[in-house]
Amino acid sequence: MSAYKSDFFRVLAERGFIHQVSDAAGLDARAAAGPVTAYVGFDATAPSLHIGNLLTIMMLRWLQKTGHRPIALMGGGTSKIGDPSGKDASRALLTEAQIDANIASIRTVFSRFLDFDAGATMANNADWLDRLHYIPFLRDVGRHFTINKMLTFDSVKLRLDREQPLTFLEFNYMILQAYDFVELNKRHGCILQMGGSDQWGNIVNGIDLGRRLLNTELFALTTPLLTTSSGAKMGKTETGAVWLNADMMRPYDYWQFWRNCEDGDVGRLLKLFTDLPLAEIARLSALQGQELNEAKKVLATEATALLHGRDEAAQAAETARRTFEEGVLAATLPTVEIPRGRLAAGLGVLTAFVEAGLVSSNSEARRQIKGGGLKVNDVTISDEKMMLTAANLTPEGVIKLSLGRKRHVLLKPV
Repeated sequence: MSAYKSDFFRVLAERGFIHQVSDAAGLDARAAAGPVTAYVGFDATAPSLHIGNLLTIMMLRWLQKTGHRPIALMGGGTSKIGDPSGKDASRALLTEAQIDANIASIRTVFSRFLDFDAGATMANNADWLDRLHYIPFLRDVGRHFTINKMLTFDSVKLRLDREQPLTFLEFNYMILQAYDFVELNKRHGCILQMGGSDQWGNIVNGIDLGRRLLNTELFALTTPLLTTSSGAKMGKTETGAVWLNADMMRPYDYWQFWRNCEDGDVGRLLKLFTDLPLAEIARLSALQGQELNEAKKVLATEATALLHGRDEAAQAAETARRTFEEGVLAATLPTVEIPRGRLAAGLGVLTAFVEAGLVSSNSEARRQIKGGGLKVNDVTISDEKMMLTAANLTPEGVIKLSLGRKRHVLLKPV
């Protein structure tokens, strides 16, 4: 559908957010007629969301910026089960205290993207799922789901095709997610669920359940799978996921993640992960050669400013400029403190790089050393048994650890 009536659909289409819609014409007409309420669900299986969640967070942001009402639904209830979608094994079961702590940790991220004083809402499905009575729920809701249909959904089919066990607990997840949609419609008038493309089957279940239980029309909208121009899944680095909480990924490293994107991805990422006008994005995307690096810096700064604030983004950009363009040891590089006594006794170089967060394990550090990828004070390491001591301290009183040309951390004895 090309000629959308609503600003919401027009913006999402122009920026590349739309993959599937259950009834594009019907939903577009509702959005053009007045404010609609939509939600995205986020399970609290870790203390932070990651960049894979950021695409749908940006959809909620544009929903609100175009005059509608977003709901960020935290899965306080469903996190006790775990979404089987895209997983080969069952998730580790978390305690209620762990889930509550994760939700508290995640909550601050949403306030960066949504305005809770202007209509945005954060809900928790534990408020209704924890109060369900098993037999009434089976009778009133479970009877609308057939095993035949549930077996056709990717979240189930892929696990079974790979001959991996799928517990009865996980099998219930799609029913509970569908029920979330019904509850949010009753409580908040929510008519749209948005999510990643892997959630299509689960969302359609909610649409069907809403029709059966409430005789109401609900809608689904999913985003494309986030991949790089070379076809790799986006959001992974040498050290794992790209987390959104600053205590799990420093703003400087977050800035560097965007700065290091592939050339062919710059325009698409500017559309998806910044608020920049499309005309400016078109100008930046047209840059060629070395000038394209300036577009990458804009992407990094704008994306970091949305999540961590303009001051942190500017500091990250300045740190990178001084480090790479002036060749100085910027004091604002990410710093990891270590007890001075450990350095006096000798700190293994493999351990140092793991603790600095530049590699995920000793084996990864060894692999990087064999490839010439690790440096201490800008000198390439060749000996994996090297010990760092006070003799390695620079005149500034730190040890500079580097992974490749663009990732650096300072070790500071205290």
